[in-house]
Amino acid sequence: MSKMRAVQVSRRGGPFELVERAIPDPGAGQIRIKVQACGVCHSDSLTKEGLIPGIQYPRVPGHEVVGVVDALGSGVSGWSEGQRAGVGWNGGYCGYCQSCRRGEFFACQTATYVTGLTSDGGYADYIVSRAEAVAHVPEGLSSVEAAPLMCAGITTYNALRNSAAKPGEVVAVLGLGGLGHLGVQYAAKMGFKTVAIARGQDKGALASSLGAVQYIDSKAQDPAAELQKLGGAKVVLATVTAGDAMAAALGGLGVNGTFLIVGAAMSMQISPVQLLGKNQSIKGWYSGTSIDSEDTLSFSVQTGVRSMNEALPLEKVEEGYQRMMSGAARFRVVLTTGN
Repeated sequence: MSKMRAVQVSRRGGPFELVERAIPDPGAGQIRIKVQACGVCHSDSLTKEGLIPGIQYPRVPGHEVVGVVDALGSGVSGWSEGQRAGVGWNGGYCGYCQSCRRGEFFACQTATYVTGLTSDGGYADYIVSRAEAVAHVPEGLSSVEAAPLMCAGITTYNALRNSAAKPGEVVAVLGLGGLGHLGVQYAAKMGFKTVAIARGQDKGALASSLGAVQYIDSKAQDPAAELQKLGGAKVVLATVTAGDAMAAALGGLGVNGTFLIVGAAMSMQISPVQLLGKNQSIKGWYSGTSIDSEDTLSFSVQTGVRSMNEALPLEKVEEGYQRMMSGAARFRVVLTTGN
């Protein structure tokens, strides 16, 4: 039986283990992908640390997967072996619950499939995924370039394109990390008057190079006051995970503005009076499904949006994970398999 390498976690809070496994066969409605690159995302900590109830161990993390189709299960159409393919956070859906029947596949009520959480992910040489979760990967992006766009990219791109902001309006991106550095690029390429907010004056040059027309140093300036000088933001895309940083920028919304949250902060303080007085809203945004991933990748090719990555071989998963969790990585970590 043919074997493959995989990095698994055997228990909640356990270490990464590089093991040899049998290459899995795709079942009905499934696609097997030979993995070339897999991004390391902060959400991988949910699997490693067991932060979600019901995880079945051992489990292989990873939901920013790019490679080539290696085998097709029965009943799969629209794909052929050798095609470039990717898999993101959404691992599929049932197709028959009320949410799915209304087209809200991300909110599937009966079968919550998450790559690397409910099924084995991309920290391996091969992955088997439900066909509806697999996205076509275009030429023009290397596998390392494409991998982070399957989560960090789709999350920021999809949130912005579904917001109420129009070209020329002020859109602020809070945070210049793994999500934020992509959010600034997408906002600028969509034609928004893009403002970047982060801590430290040293990030100003980076913000400008990514397309921001203005940079706000939240250590030295009041981000809410600075945004109000611009007339208030139509959208603030909050990519940080600190509730206090979010709260400090909330006051920068303009009339009918939306505070769009994609960073998983545990809590934040808000002023209901402020929201009432200017008809403002606070909204979260789920990343998206495979067709959204395809749109993200296509837009990135067309406009030149690229993730800034540190590539490491699969064997150095622990080093990559620690660089990501500590915030030392600039700005995404991608594991490569050599396939």
